[in-house]
Amino acid sequence: MNNDAVNVTLRGCARRFAHHQALHPLDLSVHAGETLVLLGPSGCGKTTTLRIISGLERTDTPGEVWFDDRNVTDLPIEKRNVGMVFQNYALFPNLNVAQNVAYGLKVQGIPRAEREARVQEMLELVDLTALAQRHIDKLSGGQKQRVALARALAARPKVLLFDEPLAALDAKLRERLRADIGDLLKKLAITAVYVTHDQQEAMALGDRIAVMEQGRLVQIATPQTIYQRPASRFVADFVGAINCIETDEQGQPVRFCRPEDVLLAEAGRYARHGCIVASTFLGASQRLQIDIGLDKPIQVERHARENWHAGQRISWSLAGQAALEFTA
Repeated sequence: MNNDAVNVTLRGCARRFAHHQALHPLDLSVHAGETLVLLGPSGCGKTTTLRIISGLERTDTPGEVWFDDRNVTDLPIEKRNVGMVFQNYALFPNLNVAQNVAYGLKVQGIPRAEREARVQEMLELVDLTALAQRHIDKLSGGQKQRVALARALAARPKVLLFDEPLAALDAKLRERLRADIGDLLKKLAITAVYVTHDQQEAMALGDRIAVMEQGRLVQIATPQTIYQRPASRFVADFVGAINCIETDEQGQPVRFCRPEDVLLAEAGRYARHGCIVASTFLGASQRLQIDIGLDKPIQVERHARENWHAGQRISWSLAGQAALEFTA
């Protein structure tokens, strides 16, 4: 672990705007050196939480923000020693790459020699050394985000904050940069809080994931626990597809499973039966819609090379302890 990494603690932090409660009282701990992902739909309070940590937003009283044993609640962002990476890059178009990375250091009064050394170090870290003199408008979206990351790291922040930094990038570039950010965070072992609505991004980057709904924290755990043992139907549905496989006497869904946990065979092998009503080719896989006698067909993901087709009668079962149970 990075010896300079800090624990971040929120105690009773809340935020109300006019007639809207954006964040209900929240207790949250981010461990030193970990990457905590705040995950949830738009309006769930994740960005408000991030802004409270940064100092861009004040928590309503009596909420408090602590970095280790230091109460930073009343400190503005420039006094908290945090780095921020935004979706829109927030770069200066009139400056080149190196000048953008150096800007914050110059404002802090860092001597020129040290400033230049840090800029060189950061550009090497994000693999942009060859583009140091290039102007921002000549860069791709991924390169701009690397510059923003280098600039955030140059000031050697105690906490690094990401506000949906990959949302504006295309799918391929987003996946590649996501992997690069993950590698970098592991290498630096810096305390990081990462906001996203993308569950794959959350699973790939988070040491832990905090799922939020309507201004409340509903579950915080490792990615594996969030996916395999979700605390509620909302969490289960938000982090991946789920199927209803059983209803109660009133027809309310009570048992669920993931599409990949359904075992398929020809009719007669398993006790449960159904009929494939649709098949969608997805490249490496195929998505099957199977009528099992409930209101909606279940979804099943299978390898594309397996021979399944619409109209086929099948039998099915669940893998291991795959069933998820929630109250309606």
